[in-house]
Amino acid sequence: MKAALAPGAAHVPIAKRDRQRAIREIVAGHSIASQQELADRLAARGFAVTQATVSRDVAELGLAKAWRGERHVYVLADDLPGRPRGSDARLRRILGDIPVTVGRSGLVLVLTASPGTAGAIAQAIDESTLTEQVGTVAGDNTLIVLFADEPALERWLARFTALQSPATGIPGSGTEESR
Repeated sequence: MKAALAPGAAHVPIAKRDRQRAIREIVAGHSIASQQELADRLAARGFAVTQATVSRDVAELGLAKAWRGERHVYVLADDLPGRPRGSDARLRRILGDIPVTVGRSGLVLVLTASPGTAGAIAQAIDESTLTEQVGTVAGDNTLIVLFADEPALERWLARFTALQSPATGIPGSGTEESR
């Protein structure tokens, strides 16, 4: 027999909740620079995880990369100084300055830009209101954006294309600007 949830409470499997709690503890207490490093720390705590699971958890927890010491490491969003969450402003600025071409292979979009810019674009995507993606992976001038299904990819691509255009806002996105 299933226990009743409080009104408005979401059902989160215990293992996931415990794993994400462990991720927060690990990131808060250690300099973790990669998802593989995080997966290894989780394995040491008894969690059997794949990189894909860690990637989803990183996205769901809103972890970001920040410069600490001599390398970029994962940090909790609460540890970042006053950065607005869910804003398209930075992504829109970057896309206004850097030409980005979009290709596709199945449920993967391949974005190509100037050398050295893929990481900034991926981070701006992750900080934006674009949420349909499963994750982003950046190289030097190329990044891939991963999707779970075709409708999510199509919705994301339409929004991304609109953000690339010089229009002042996208109706319904919360980014409209006064003219």
